[in-house]
Amino acid sequence: MFAGSPTKNPVSALLCLILTLLLAGCAGSQSSDSGPVYTVKRGDTLYRIARSTGTSVRDLARLNNISAPYTIEVGQKLKVNGATAKKSSSKSSGKTAAVTPSYVVPKSSWPPVGQRCWVWPASGKVVMPYSTSEGGNKGIDIAGTRGAPVYASDAGKVVYVGNQLRGYGNLIMIKHGEDYITAYAHNDSMLVNNGQNVKAGQKIATMGSTGSNTVALHFQIRYRATAIDPVRYLPAQGSKPKC
Repeated sequence: MFAGSPTKNPVSALLCLILTLLLAGCAGSQSSDSGPVYTVKRGDTLYRIARSTGTSVRDLARLNNISAPYTIEVGQKLKVNGATAKKSSSKSSGKTAAVTPSYVVPKSSWPPVGQRCWVWPASGKVVMPYSTSEGGNKGIDIAGTRGAPVYASDAGKVVYVGNQLRGYGNLIMIKHGEDYITAYAHNDSMLVNNGQNVKAGQKIATMGSTGSNTVALHFQIRYRATAIDPVRYLPAQGSKPKC
């Protein structure tokens, strides 16, 4: 299905589900005769739209005649070159509204803090937090410098190394036990292989960027396929986990 992804092992079904959900985070386009169009929502930035649609900031600005500092307005329609965009909720076109999948774990059922001893995957400021809103960030983005180390947030087995998912660049996924998978996106170099066992805090990649001059690691923790807020489970930055 994807280059670098395992297809015949006990975790393949869960991995395929995670990959499907990651792809869904970049999907949902509204096409027209002039190509896919994205409707700006409250809280959007050009950088965030570029990340979610797989279009570079430069291309978005060029296609829509937007100059620095790239100011956009709620409700504005942006052309996204060959990418996918979130359909505006105000234009349902008579189609059935999306139904929340049954496998999504409600926040009230998220695992307790301290169940696993997560460590920070990179050093830097969180420039985009986790969001539960539709189309929101399903992880955290940590700013850094190109080539800075990326670490495994916990011990586990590498189950995906590749760059076939639009909008995530060089991506690594690690399985931790039966319920958890972590994802590390927009890497510059990847230092692990599929099937490799890693330790918590082991260097697995270096930080990079995808379609942007801004270097940042996109990090997710998924519990039974549902993206949960990493900051809720990570220790305070600069400190070790207490579990």
